[in-house]
Amino acid sequence: MTQTAVFVHGGWVTPRCWDPFVSYFAARGFRTLAPAWPGKDRSVEAIHEDPSPLVELGIRQIVDHYERIVRSLDEPPILIGHSFGGLFTQILLDRGVGAAGIVIDSAAPKGVFTLEPTSLLSLGRILASPFGWRKVVRWTFTEFRYAFVHTLPLAEARAIWDSQIVPDSGRPFFEAGYSMLDRHSPARVDFANPNRAPLLLVTGLADRALPPASSAERYAPTTSRRLGPSS
Repeated sequence: MTQTAVFVHGGWVTPRCWDPFVSYFAARGFRTLAPAWPGKDRSVEAIHEDPSPLVELGIRQIVDHYERIVRSLDEPPILIGHSFGGLFTQILLDRGVGAAGIVIDSAAPKGVFTLEPTSLLSLGRILASPFGWRKVVRWTFTEFRYAFVHTLPLAEARAIWDSQIVPDSGRPFFEAGYSMLDRHSPARVDFANPNRAPLLLVTGLADRALPPASSAERYAPTTSRRLGPSS
C-alpha cells in the first residue's frame, strides 16, 4: 500500500490549512506533500499584497499543475482534497492519477447539482459578479463565517480569517457554478470510467456551502454504492 499522501487545498486558502493533517500523517510514517495552486506558493500576506498571479487561473490549469507533481512521484499517492481540492482530486482520479482519493466537502463536478439556498448565500455574490471569471475575487468575513466556520466562536473564526483566508481567482467558481452550460466544462468527471481509483466522499453535517443531504442524494446515481453524510 502506498505510503504517500498528497493534500489538495481549496479556494480562499493556501496549503497552510493542511498543516495539522500533514503533521498527523507524517508522524505515522507517511510521506506528505501539500502543494499550492499556481500563484499560491507564497505567504498569506504576500497574496493579499499582490493577488495578480491568480487572475484567470482556471480549473484545467490547476489540475494540470497537480498532475505534473503527482506523476513525478515514485509511487501513486492517496489524494486528499477539500472543497475545490475535492473536485480537483476527482478529476485527477478520472485521469488515472493517484492510487485512491478522499474528498471532504467537495465542490461538485459537472452533472452533480448540489446548490441549495445556503450554497447561494455562501457564494451567490461571487457568481453574480460581472466578468468575475476574469478577476480576482474576495470573500467578506461575513460570507466566510456563514459558509465555513459558523459553528465556531466569533474570535476563533476571526483568527482563522486573519491567518488563512486570501483573495482568489474567480474563474474556478464560474467554471464549476455554470458547468451545466458548458459542454466542454473542465469540471467534468467520467463516472463510468472503469479504471478510476477508489474514492471516498466525506461531507460535514453542518456544511452550508455544500449541504450533506443534497450532496449524498445527488452523488448517489454516480457511485457504485450510496454513501451517507459523515461528520
